[in-house]
Amino acid sequence: MKIRSALTALALTVAPGLAVLADAGDALAAQDGAQVAAVTKISHATATSMFGSSGITWSSSGNCSDRNNPTCTSFEQLNLATAQGAQTLKGSSGCALNITGGTETGHASGTYSHWNGYKLDYAKSTCLTNYVKGNFTYIGLRGDGAPQYQSGAGNIYADEGNHWDVLYYNCGGC
Repeated sequence: MKIRSALTALALTVAPGLAVLADAGDALAAQDGAQVAAVTKISHATATSMFGSSGITWSSSGNCSDRNNPTCTSFEQLNLATAQGAQTLKGSSGCALNITGGTETGHASGTYSHWNGYKLDYAKSTCLTNYVKGNFTYIGLRGDGAPQYQSGAGNIYADEGNHWDVLYYNCGGC
């Protein structure tokens, strides 16, 4: 298998607050022999603009947006596809969405983590719970016991009791 060097990756600024990480060859990077699509990171300001224009609210227990403070809700370095996934969920479900967790420190680590821009937490609501359980496939319990549901696009919704923890692999059909 031919593996391209990750050293060919370039960070290009394409708009204020919006950056693209892409392979110099064709916007795909080879990692361990598998093709991995480039990830677009956005700023907190870009994310809040996207959410606000879609009627999505956000809140934090600390009333702040500092990425390094676990009581804040930050969207700094959020994946564009994650923000678009929230917009898709809002449009498809018709539910009021309030984001209570973004890219701030204090969440579990890992490749597909909050910190790395792949996850958002949503406040629980009857509308959202009914939508997830009525439209997505139950796929079993996560290691910590949280029931999981998978959308047709492959994104994972975990019921953590007082909120939904959503892992966005993609924008869900945006």
